Amino acid sequence: MSVLSAPYMHDEAAAFAHVEAMLWADGPVCPHCGVVDRAYRLEGVRTKPSKKNPEGKERHGLWKCRDCRGQFTVRKGTIFEESHLPLHLWLQAIHLMVSSKKGISSHQLHRVLGITYKSAWFLTHRIRECMRDGALAPFGSNGGAVEVDETFIGKEPGVTKAPNARGGSHKMKVLTLVDRDTKRARSIVVDDLKKSTLIPILRANIAKEALILTDEARQYQGLAISPDFAGHDWVNHSADEYVRPGFPEVHTNTVEGFYSIFKRGMKGIYQHCGKQHLHRYAAEFDFRYNHRSGNGVEDAERGALALCGAVGKRLTYRRPDAEAVI
Repeated sequence: MSVLSAPYMHDEAAAFAHVEAMLWADGPVCPHCGVVDRAYRLEGVRTKPSKKNPEGKERHGLWKCRDCRGQFTVRKGTIFEESHLPLHLWLQAIHLMVSSKKGISSHQLHRVLGITYKSAWFLTHRIRECMRDGALAPFGSNGGAVEVDETFIGKEPGVTKAPNARGGSHKMKVLTLVDRDTKRARSIVVDDLKKSTLIPILRANIAKEALILTDEARQYQGLAISPDFAGHDWVNHSADEYVRPGFPEVHTNTVEGFYSIFKRGMKGIYQHCGKQHLHRYAAEFDFRYNHRSGNGVEDAERGALALCGAVGKRLTYRRPDAEAVI
């Protein structure tokens, strides 16, 4: 059965039950006082209009805490908070985003879900916040190989391309690490590709026992004798060297394969992205890469993993370019 045909994708009561089961494994959690499993459900249709429910409609998933007497739903404290969209449409949007290899545009979502483009645009950014896992575990902690590379995308704000200039100094820059053993990627938006900018990022995200594999870029030269890492090797693309046999093989083909999907999605699906939002788009492609079918994760499980990241992350219309706030 297709995930999109599941009851929680079309019925609001089933959608609330599904999200509650995912986020409240130990029982309902009161967002007002933090008490777990001390709330009771407020059932039935409200026939009398109230300030919170002027039309007297049934409020699905409504709970009341026995300790602080506060009312709440599972939306509170998540990316769904203060959203007027039905919860089942949120679940449809999450599924479409996690199952689309190169992403799905806000225009396409607004047509598929029957909502405004403004709502679809903001919805996609909230879902990308779900995908930002904030993991700090260093790559290569088992002594494996970590591929490192950079790519250019779009246009750097306030920078114009000088006449006859070469390279991507006028473009936005993304640094990506790929752990060959765990098959995970981590992307970071950077302001420049100077050694003073990139090396501290490598120190913070790569274990000392790891072997770093790069191309011949000058900013990485000297890592082989650095006490921060076990070793460094590289391939010389300018001399048409792409793979060198060894254990492990020396190449950056894995991270370049990641970039092939990332750039096809950014150019073909999203087409334009402001720098203030680029870190969320990078997190979206990281999430799908880290939880792809090749890693044993299918669409339904990928959607569940994204849903579990919904707690404690909010964006507001007033500040959609800021970090997620509670």
